[in-house]
Amino acid sequence: MAKDQIQVLNALDVAKTQWYHFTAIIIAGMGFFTDAYDLFCVSLVTKLLGRIYYHVDGAAKPGTLPPNVSAAVNGVAFIGTLSGQLFFGWLGDKLGRKKVYGMTLMIMVICSIGSGLSFGHTPETVMATLCFFRFWLGFGIGGDYPLSATIMSEYSNKKTRGAFIAAVFAMQGFGILAGGIFAIIIASIFKAKFDSPSYAVDPLGSTVPQADFVWRIIVIVGAFPAALTYYWRMKMPETARYTALVAKNTAQAAADMSKVLQVEIQAEPEEEVKEKYGLFTKEFLSRHGLHLLGTTSTWFLLDIAFYSQNLFQKDIFSAIGWIPPAQTMNALEEVYKIARAQTLIALCSTVPGYWFTVALIDRIGRFKIQLMGFFFMTVFMFALAIPYDHWTHKDNRIGFVVLYSLTFFFANFGPNATTFVVPAEIFPARFRSTCHGISSATGKLGAIVGAFGFLYLAQNPDKSKADAGYPAGIGVKNSLIVLGVVNILGFLFTFLVPEANGKSLEEMSGENEEEEVGSKDVEKSHANNNGTVTHI
Repeated sequence: MAKDQIQVLNALDVAKTQWYHFTAIIIAGMGFFTDAYDLFCVSLVTKLLGRIYYHVDGAAKPGTLPPNVSAAVNGVAFIGTLSGQLFFGWLGDKLGRKKVYGMTLMIMVICSIGSGLSFGHTPETVMATLCFFRFWLGFGIGGDYPLSATIMSEYSNKKTRGAFIAAVFAMQGFGILAGGIFAIIIASIFKAKFDSPSYAVDPLGSTVPQADFVWRIIVIVGAFPAALTYYWRMKMPETARYTALVAKNTAQAAADMSKVLQVEIQAEPEEEVKEKYGLFTKEFLSRHGLHLLGTTSTWFLLDIAFYSQNLFQKDIFSAIGWIPPAQTMNALEEVYKIARAQTLIALCSTVPGYWFTVALIDRIGRFKIQLMGFFFMTVFMFALAIPYDHWTHKDNRIGFVVLYSLTFFFANFGPNATTFVVPAEIFPARFRSTCHGISSATGKLGAIVGAFGFLYLAQNPDKSKADAGYPAGIGVKNSLIVLGVVNILGFLFTFLVPEANGKSLEEMSGENEEEEVGSKDVEKSHANNNGTVTHI
């Protein structure tokens, strides 16, 4: 029989939902708000940067970022995020969640402002400065993944833990909406004040000098909501699970949680236990090896599909007439129309998907939601791919948009949320942040494959019809079929992930059993010592 749970941890597990749970969601979720805001805005910003810094006299279309520059602006943020996930995931287990939590937020705030202040006399120097700050912005955002998930899971009660962790992740939805709405407002204000003709009428005059302020303001403003929560992050006590199970200070854990829960919790005497197994050991591999394979593989496969879908947005928006050809608009009008189109997609499919997960994850469980999400993503991907020629006809474009939106909905009401939740629940406290960092970093590797691999893969098989600077690919239809197969693999690998619904973190991670084994070993050792006779 497993050892009884430490009293302070049991108090957290059975605690009623209180105000501190909701404040923790806001405080922990602000990193994801900034993450989504930045990701959303970069697509707007890259269009504007192309017009401002890469204008070509006499060209039929407005300037665009060269493929290598575009890849750098997007890629450095991904690489920074991946690095931050691994580094801060490890650091969160070594130093404690609280000690490094403020660090990640400060990096995000400073680098968001730095990105907006990117300086230089030439396009190359502006892009180099922007890439530098975007790498470190990604580094801070990456650190927020394991720390926010771990802190929220360790603060939550077991009845609503899934919803609380998912709600932190769902703050991304508000970040997307805030980015879209703010971009629409700023573009409208500048357009009213500094109106200009379309590119077709006046190529140089269509991009007013003040447009350079627009992208900078949009990028910098993303830092302020995160900065506002810095004080409260610093005020949060260390999680009781880290203090009791890793730092081995149950008295401090009881004192901290007594204040948070506003109930008296008695500290328990410290017990001597044997040294526990490490992360890179056979014991960890036998207990949690398949779990780690399950969380890493599903997140990797999900992000390949999720991030590659963004590639088709510009074609879809143009096809249904939401975004007219670039040459028929001026620079500020293009920012306004892209922001409006992306905000509508987010409002109709992305954001509702997140909150469906929050509402239902503790009722139907993580496992079922993830399986269902991968299943429907596969169905809709094949429904787009197999009759792809049918969808290209003008009369059928609305159907294409509906199916495309549904894939996003079931990604968010599915594996995009659950892959974030599960790694924060199933590993022991001393590895929890590290294992979440490893899982999320593997996911970000999938995002790099999805965003860049499919950028090349989805090009027209005819080299002459491929985008400028790109080699021939396999085409959109075949790319969608490949993505359908990726989702099938995600469905299959989900079977390696255990269901954590309604169970305590210690029950899921096996830490109660470890304590029991450790206690027995100590008792046996004392008995042997007491029974020893010294012979002379």
